[in-house]
Amino acid sequence: MWELIRANQRKSVVLFVIMGIVLIALGFVIGLGLDPKGNGSGAIFGIIIALVVWFIMSLIAVTSGSSIMLSASGAKEVTEDVAPQLYNVVDEIRIAAGMNKMPKIYIINSDAPNAFATGMNPDKAAVAVTAGLLARMNRDELQGVIAHEMSHVMNRDVRFMTIAGVMLGSIVIISEIFVRSMIFGGGGGKKGGQAQIIIMLIALVFAILAPILAQLLYFSISRKREYLADASAARLTRYPEGLASALEKISNSTEDMPMANKVTAAMYICNPLKKKGMKMSDLSSTHPPISERIRILRAMAGGAGFNNYQSAYNQIKGKTINIIPAGELKQQDDPGIRMGLTGAADDNKAMARSSSDIMMKVNNYSFINCDCGLKLKVPANFTGDAVRCPRCGTIHQMSEFRG
Repeated sequence: MWELIRANQRKSVVLFVIMGIVLIALGFVIGLGLDPKGNGSGAIFGIIIALVVWFIMSLIAVTSGSSIMLSASGAKEVTEDVAPQLYNVVDEIRIAAGMNKMPKIYIINSDAPNAFATGMNPDKAAVAVTAGLLARMNRDELQGVIAHEMSHVMNRDVRFMTIAGVMLGSIVIISEIFVRSMIFGGGGGKKGGQAQIIIMLIALVFAILAPILAQLLYFSISRKREYLADASAARLTRYPEGLASALEKISNSTEDMPMANKVTAAMYICNPLKKKGMKMSDLSSTHPPISERIRILRAMAGGAGFNNYQSAYNQIKGKTINIIPAGELKQQDDPGIRMGLTGAADDNKAMARSSSDIMMKVNNYSFINCDCGLKLKVPANFTGDAVRCPRCGTIHQMSEFRG
């Protein structure tokens, strides 16, 4: 596992340096283009501005990135009392992964099945799942999803995606400000002669291309990290079919996630923007094709170790590509494949009711169990002093149930 983490860290450093060069070059070219005197001071000023923007965004990301991500997604924290099965599954995977601290658990009030993890290190991690995920997944599938997301934390993927996302955001912000100033401000090189106009045009072209280049770099490595998280999840659960079945259910869903956007999309287990008419090519997608991920997991015959995943990956791809670091493959670590935990068919109605009840608890509903067997669910904004059971007519005083 440490070899896997070190390999991820090396890739993160490489991407960080490349995106840093793009960011500095962008500031240099824009500053040079806006310098009417052409003495180079504008280029230096442009670099300084680019670095200042990046520093401020990085500071925000490191100190408040997780809370911003959770808040932007509309996630609400839940306790073991509210979602006992979810809490138990997260705790199981935490123990299997060797994490010292229990991640915080959040639920997003969305019918679209999805999940993401956040946190700069395993001791400050959080896992968020949608109500739609809880309504569709059996325990095996839920384990697979949670194991995938917590693998991102253990592999330090979340830290990478946060920092790389900040650099990408800095490049996009600087580029958009410059391009908009050129379009609506009429440009700044008209008084500098023909040479200055040429420099301005070069700066404009670079400002348009820089975010695209940075996105392609970011997305290419993000896709590889999804494969690694799938491999780690299969190893943690010793049941690749659980994650494969979960991915299949997620891919078949048609619900939108209005709270998701281009910035947060890469954090989810599956691209939440796939149903919004955004037909992204494999080159520009944050995630590998979900059908391919499913086929790889189901091709892991005989074991759930990293070697088994690498073999299955090569089989499906039809060529040898090293997804798992060589050091991990040499260990020949094969935990084997266990039997599924869920023997009976999924009770979709029961899972949907349970998910609905969890969201009501999160939103401070009061639950009243009437003697006739009916469960009354009273919203938090109910101002009456009592409610009447529609089945037996019993009057329940709300003072007994309000905290």
